[in-house]
Amino acid sequence: MDYCVASVLSLISRLHSLSQDFLQARMTEKGLPNLVSSHGYILYCLCQNQNMTLGEVSQKINRDKSTTTVLVRKLESAGLVEIQRNKNDTRKKIISLTEKGRNYNSLTARLSEELLATSYKGFSQAEKEELLRLLEKMHENLKAD
Repeated sequence: MDYCVASVLSLISRLHSLSQDFLQARMTEKGLPNLVSSHGYILYCLCQNQNMTLGEVSQKINRDKSTTTVLVRKLESAGLVEIQRNKNDTRKKIISLTEKGRNYNSLTARLSEELLATSYKGFSQAEKEELLRLLEKMHENLKAD
């Protein structure tokens, strides 16, 4: 294996870990619940789509329904989402954000902006665009395989 390629993938993994540490520290400072990235992505998806079925959430976050159910239940117990039965099909559950969930998303959006500002310190706009272009290319390569 090419050492350079392995180093790039290792660095991406370390960057992910450091970014998660950064966000968790800021969230703890703000008294926000300790959630994993899948929880955050569910909240983000609900912000974009208003209401989603459990199946739609499961598909969007690329997890099976039983895992998604556990994730959503933790969000419900934290008061960030509510779960209701679909009136037209009682087998389906509809998940939506609560007011607390919308506030959580607003705060985490600001924290994400802070993370990006810290990450891109010293980068020119062209460097940011090139980095994103190359990472998207790598993403497409791995997705296609």
